[in-house]
Order: sequence, then structure tokens, then C-alpha cells
Amino acid sequence: MPRLFKKFFLIIWLTLAASVVIIILTLNFFETLPSASRLEHQKREVVLELAENLLVTDGEDAARRFVRTSEETVPVGLTIARIAEPGICVDGSTAETRTVLKDGVCYRISVLRPYSAILDTLGPFVPGLGILISSAISAAALARYLIRPVVHLRDGLSALAHGRFDVRIGHMMAGRRDEVSALAHDFDSSAARLQELQQAQQRLFHDISHELRSPLSRLQAVGGVLRQNPTKLDTMLERMDREIERLDALVGEALTLARLTAGSRLSLKIQTLDVIDLLNEILGDAAFEAQARAVSITASVDDSFLAEVEGELIYRALENVIRNAVKYTAEHSKIVVRCETTDRLLKVCVADQGPGVRRDELERIFQPFSRGTDAAPRGGYGLGLAIARQAVECHGGRVYASLPDAGGLAIMLEIPRQPAMFNPARDWG
Repeated sequence: MPRLFKKFFLIIWLTLAASVVIIILTLNFFETLPSASRLEHQKREVVLELAENLLVTDGEDAARRFVRTSEETVPVGLTIARIAEPGICVDGSTAETRTVLKDGVCYRISVLRPYSAILDTLGPFVPGLGILISSAISAAALARYLIRPVVHLRDGLSALAHGRFDVRIGHMMAGRRDEVSALAHDFDSSAARLQELQQAQQRLFHDISHELRSPLSRLQAVGGVLRQNPTKLDTMLERMDREIERLDALVGEALTLARLTAGSRLSLKIQTLDVIDLLNEILGDAAFEAQARAVSITASVDDSFLAEVEGELIYRALENVIRNAVKYTAEHSKIVVRCETTDRLLKVCVADQGPGVRRDELERIFQPFSRGTDAAPRGGYGLGLAIARQAVECHGGRVYASLPDAGGLAIMLEIPRQPAMFNPARDWG
């Protein structure tokens, strides 16, 4: 039995028993509540007195009628009998009998003894014994009711400590509508969150290992070609440089995503800067690069938006979204960038004219290493939108996608002027 249960049980039991004992002692002290044995004795004395008075005043017949009537209403074993020796009438009265001399005839009026000697002895202790038993039952039930959710919570925490993130205890609190049930549901939410993070981590490790394997395999192939044909050294070195750059870019993006996923509010290097200036700088670079595909960028931005942000993260978020639009929009098309500012929020919408994604993929494209099913291979590793979402969410904003009626894909970024309380490691999986 848990030690906490014993403590609760003893405290509740002693409290209940002491309370009832004090109440009974108080009532007995003021004689407000007579005991059952006293009432029983008084009842027999009254019946004996009435029978005796009727016998003396109205005679034997009236007394016997009273005996029959009283036994129907107050059964105490009342009897009237004649005694052959009149001399016994002198000193024959006791607590259960009366002797009466009437018209020269001696009568004995008696009632049954209410209790045996043992019950008379134990009678005063019966209430106390009842108090102990009833309070013990009540204390055990109440202690079990209070301790059971604590035991479930302890078992759940033990399961989490052993890596079993699928454990849930909310269903064990059926019928409860109190703070304990709310704590159980919070535990379930935390366990579900940990399970999601574990699954996302496993997915991320799998995806990173898969993405790393391709350039490493090509580097191994380069080494094999050089061993067979050393004359291709210059060509193979260029190939190695490209693969190393890809590996460096992949590792850099993976580290950035890892920092954003496992970071905290304290890790943000907050500074006050104009987000519109950052956006205009990115748009200028993107417009220059987009000329190669005959893509134009139409921008409608406000003058300024001063915000307390970490400039590097916000820059990466805006750059990734805009470069992603440039990469996937159709040739000879245009990208539309619109800004809308309020007192507390900057909304940036980047809409392209690419193939878009299916409606059920609007959330999946923000997962690491995920691309739309119909997206053409344009390079990259599918980390840009995941980093953008994490970077903005670190500041208390949000990033989401929609499908415009004209086709393509629109990405909306909402950046607050001041970062809200950071929720570390928000789910991107």
C-alpha cells in the first residue's frame, strides 16, 4: 500500500472519528440525546407503572386488557401472574417486576430483561465501535479516491521516463471533473507532444541520412573515376567542389532547422530593425536572379515596419519563401508580393504562378525534406519552408500556405512587431 495512501487514510480516519466522538460527548454532556439503553429502561418502567396503577385502581381485568394492548404497540414482554403465597408481596419488587396486593390476592407484574449481561457491559462501547468502523470505511474510500489519480500519474511519468511516449492516462479519470482530471489531460497533451517530437526527430534523421547519402555516393564515384583515369582530375575536382558545396549547404540548413526546433526565447538575439528594408533587399536580389527565367516580381510594400526580431532568422524566412517562389514559378510569369501592416503585425503574401500543390499538401510542404507531389526538381533539399515557418514561429508569428483562384501557390508570413512568449520546438512534423 502506498505511503501516501496510509497518510491520507490515517488523517481522514482520525478526523472523522474525533469529530463524531466530540459531537456525541457534547450531546451526552447536555443530555440532549439519551442513550438507547436508558430509553429502553424508561419505557419498561413506564409500562410497569401503568400496569400497576390499573391493577390497583381498576382491577385485574382492566390490567390484563392493558397488557394485551401494550404488547401490540410496545412489546416489552409484559405479563401479570397471581402468586399463591401472599407473603412474597412484601419485598418482591425489582427493576423488571412489581408485586401488588389487591383484594387479598398477590399479583406479579413483570417485563422481559432487555439485554443480557454481556450486552449490558458492552453497550456503552457500541457507539464508539460503530464510529471507528464507519469512519474507517469512509476514510478508506476517500483516501482511495484522492490517491488513485496520483498513482496513475506516477505510472504515466514512469512510462515517459522509460521512453514510452504512447502512454495516456486521461481515460482513467472517467467521471472526474476537477483539477486532477485537468492535470491528467495536460499530461496526455505533453505525452502526445513528446511522441510527435520523437517521430519528427526520427523522420529528420532518416531524411538527413538519405539526403547525405546521394552526394557522398557521388564523391565515392569521383574517387573511383580518378583511380581508373587520373587524366580527368580537373573535371572530377570541379565535380567534387559542387558536391562539397551541396553537403555544406545541407548541413548548414539542417543546423539552422535544429537550432530553431530546439531553441528557446533566450537564444534569440533580439534587435530593432526595419523588416521592410530586409524585404526590399531580398526582392532586389531575387529580381536580378529571376531575369534568367524571364520572371518578374511585382511588389506592393509599405514604407517601414520597425520590429524587435532576430534579423538573421527573419531574413532567412523571407529569403527562403521568395526564392522558393522564384524557383517554382512558371517561366515568363510573375511573382506578386504584397504587404499589409497593422499596429502589431506585418503580413507578407508571396504568390507565384507555378504548378502549386494539392490541397491536402498545404501543411506537408512545411515539413523538412518535403516537396509538392507535382513539383518539378529544381535543386534544394526541401528545408526552406520548414526553416521559414520555424523562424517566424520563434517570434510568435505564423506561416501558412493557400491556393489562389488564379493558380499557383501563395505563402503568407505574419511577423509581430514584438516577439510573443516563445513556445520552444513547435511541431513542424
